[in-house]
Amino acid sequence: MSNIRFKALELAISRPRRPFNDIPGKVSDYYGEMTFNKLVMREYMSREAYSSVIKAAEKGVRIDRNIADQVASAMKAWALSKGATHFTHWFHPLTGATAEKHDSFIQPTGDGKAIEIFNANELIQQEPDASSFPSGGIRNTFEARGYTAWDPTSPAFIMDKTLCIPTIFVSYTGEALDYKTPLLKTSISLDREATEVCKYFDKNVSRVHATLGWEQEYFLVDTALFNARPDLMLTGRTLFGHSSAKDQQLSDHYFGIIPEKVIDFMREFEYEAHRLGIPVRTRHNEVAPNQFECAPVYEEVNVAVDHNQLLMHLLEKVGKRHGYTVLLHEKPYSGVNGSGKHNNWSMSTDTGENLLSPGKTPKSNLRFLVFLANILKAVDTHADVLRAYVATSGNDLRLGAHEAPPAIISAFIGKQLSETLDLIEKTDKKAVSKAGEGAANNINIPRIPEILLDNTDRNRTSPFAFTGNKFEFRAVGSSSSCAKPMIALNLIVADQLKKFRAEVDDLVKGKVSKEDAMFTVIRKYIIESKRIRFEGNSYSEDWVKEAAKRGLSNIPDTPHALKSLLKPEVIKMFVEHDILTEREVRARYEIKLENYIRKIQIESRVLGDLAINHIIPIAIRYQNLLIDNVKGLKEVLDTKTFVALSKNQLDTIKDISEHIAVIKDQVQKMVEARKEVNKIESPEDLAIGYQGSVLPFFEEIRYHADKLELMVDNELWPLPKYRELMFIR
Repeated sequence: MSNIRFKALELAISRPRRPFNDIPGKVSDYYGEMTFNKLVMREYMSREAYSSVIKAAEKGVRIDRNIADQVASAMKAWALSKGATHFTHWFHPLTGATAEKHDSFIQPTGDGKAIEIFNANELIQQEPDASSFPSGGIRNTFEARGYTAWDPTSPAFIMDKTLCIPTIFVSYTGEALDYKTPLLKTSISLDREATEVCKYFDKNVSRVHATLGWEQEYFLVDTALFNARPDLMLTGRTLFGHSSAKDQQLSDHYFGIIPEKVIDFMREFEYEAHRLGIPVRTRHNEVAPNQFECAPVYEEVNVAVDHNQLLMHLLEKVGKRHGYTVLLHEKPYSGVNGSGKHNNWSMSTDTGENLLSPGKTPKSNLRFLVFLANILKAVDTHADVLRAYVATSGNDLRLGAHEAPPAIISAFIGKQLSETLDLIEKTDKKAVSKAGEGAANNINIPRIPEILLDNTDRNRTSPFAFTGNKFEFRAVGSSSSCAKPMIALNLIVADQLKKFRAEVDDLVKGKVSKEDAMFTVIRKYIIESKRIRFEGNSYSEDWVKEAAKRGLSNIPDTPHALKSLLKPEVIKMFVEHDILTEREVRARYEIKLENYIRKIQIESRVLGDLAINHIIPIAIRYQNLLIDNVKGLKEVLDTKTFVALSKNQLDTIKDISEHIAVIKDQVQKMVEARKEVNKIESPEDLAIGYQGSVLPFFEEIRYHADKLELMVDNELWPLPKYRELMFIR
């Protein structure tokens, strides 16, 4: 039992439960206590300062420097009252994680003492080193200067006695080096375009903001077992491992009773999340063993993105206290469900209305149909952009694997809405032109039935499904920042709404009534985007064939999916809406390619190391035991008996040799392929090279290694097996 695997198993089995009973009263008693929220601002700030921050957050009004000093003083006082000793600008670099550099509040006074200082300069702007963050060539290594700048739309919070101030991150020359900057810009663009469309119906609407509710899936694995799997530690997924005899076939884990140890973990991370104002509300078992999900109440998209980044950190942090490692990789285990992060997206007005909620009057239903038709048109026009913004090496393993939406982007809207759109499509143009005559304020669209909330069943196979009052973008990977798909979705919808307004206004100038003009344009959009609508099983092979007939893209891998980002019309869209410059778009394209290349490169190296230095030596050791056994049998048995009894051992020895030979050969070929691919200078060609020339070796090597796992003595096998990783708690 000296095997590292068995030591890890002993530790996992004997690990005591860590009950969490330190929750002080009701959630409402401590909810948001570690955030500098509106309630706290009212308490610590003057009315003038509070008003300035709210105007900055909601209307983009610049905060006066004197007011910023008041805000900084209030933040410091509140943070010190909570025991904070440091502050940091908390930002989202292009690594996809978060970053921070802590500074103490203290300032020596010269007499051997110190005082706490935090002023407007430290609140508004900091200068972290930007040289080592991904920039896609925007910054040279020797050009280190970058700036973080306070984002007043997202509340500051305290984590580990550090005041964390959400910020954007830009280069010395002004280019965005983060995800928050373009996300905020797309939110502004969507607000502008959607508000103007809303004014067709209600002049009182002055602001529209995107809302997001994410669903975070993750796996738990005992940390001792995790540490005994170098592939999990270095890549986030198992590169080897034969399927367990039992995994998710019986569907007995899904929505089942949550194990006590896991409940203890969940209660603690939810407590920490609630203190930070993260409105986590739902928790449950997911489909695969040891897979779980949590989900919050909807929030404004920028705050929701920040909260998801924080929650992923909390999951990992609290998991360690309970002896768990949280796996956020999209496909940590082969053969069972991977993990996604469904992004539930909608738009709300400052008058309190959800623009994707069907109405009870013809006027409100027309507004709903206007936004629905524009979203469908945007998704049809820019499906490849959405695909690119969810493309990662991990998500490539999940999309299209008959457990998650395919790489084909389509939209599900349900039977009733489909029938409604079909009616609009078939409506006679003359009837449409007469619909608004003499009834500018009393819209009466012929043959359009009442549209009901929750008018359809859910389609769990669709990558972009309408679910009653929102769209659920299900193709997002579990480890990704929500900012990426939200940047894409906000932008394509804003761009489409801008085009819609232009078309409607042109018709109105031609003496067509506003209502007729809107109806005419959305009818055109409904017809043009019809191919993107699919109500059936998106996992089926029939849909793949049907999608091809419709002319829909099916891009299964990241290097090819990313190419759409460099289309002239896509770059033009980013530039015209002032989201990213062409240089920034191209830089991000290169960063995504490099990330893909590095991850496949790392996986390839780990795969080769484990195969040659862990699996093959153990297989040979077991083979030698069999050889010694055969030799012993030959010494004590007569020839006839020996031949009869040794056949199984000899066959096993032969099979082991064949598997070892294939593994050695394939690893060597993979290494040679990697060396050849590494000679390629173009990032695009290099990524395609890794995808086409290196990645294909993975499955063949794994197949033969997994066969050895079934053959080698269980006590010799060095890596924790699937039945242990997914069932030991």
